[in-house]
Amino acid sequence: MIRNLFDELGGIGDQERLADLLKRPAVRIERIVSTGQSSPEGFWYDQAHGEWVAVLAGEARLRFEDERAARTLRPGDFVDIAAHRRHRVEWTRPGEPTVWLAVHYD
Repeated sequence: MIRNLFDELGGIGDQERLADLLKRPAVRIERIVSTGQSSPEGFWYDQAHGEWVAVLAGEARLRFEDERAARTLRPGDFVDIAAHRRHRVEWTRPGEPTVWLAVHYD
């Protein structure tokens, strides 16, 4: 069990590391650690729930289908993603952990 948001960041290879920090009927808080991962070409998330996401460390580019350019997110940056707003992760910094805090809500 993770007790600190920055525990267990290394040694994850080619996979993102996902960890639920809290699960309740209408909310789930998740930590995501990326090291160069991005969404597959042509793939868009289309979630039935809202998601508030913040970058705590590292850097990422998040793209929304209804926007012309990707948003660069750095430590402290956050965004609230409405249900069914199509989005994708364009890029995360390779070789360096990008730590996300995601709050999924109804």
